Amino acid sequence: MFARLLLIGVLALPLVEIALFVLVGQAIGLWATLAAVILIGLAGALVLRWQGVAVLGEMQRRMRQGELPARQMGDTMLIGLAGLFLLIPGFFSDIVGLLLLIPFTRRLIWRMLARNFRVVEITPDGYRRQQQPGMIELDESDWRDRPTL
Repeated sequence: MFARLLLIGVLALPLVEIALFVLVGQAIGLWATLAAVILIGLAGALVLRWQGVAVLGEMQRRMRQGELPARQMGDTMLIGLAGLFLLIPGFFSDIVGLLLLIPFTRRLIWRMLARNFRVVEITPDGYRRQQQPGMIELDESDWRDRPTL
């Protein structure tokens, strides 16, 4: 299912980009369209660098404190994906890339992903799971590896 959606997305992206080039070109002209694509790409690259440096700094700070920077690694991955979209010339890919650079959008994606994954925090003392409704935490004395007679 995911592979089909990915294939459709890869095939549809150039068609969407071409259609947007034509529509924007008709509305504002050829030179303005080309200038807009170049300026959006440059602005996106600057914001990408700024956001990337901020996230890497936060990741280093958390690692120095002995915490696993899972959220910052996720942000770094989304910022890298934003950079990939900004490198693809076109208005649709630039809009998607710029949306991924906004911290609010990344938080929203993180929340959507967190619903499908169990979050485990790693600390210097060991690991700690976030408590979830209906979750029962057992001590070592409350469970055994094999049945006893």
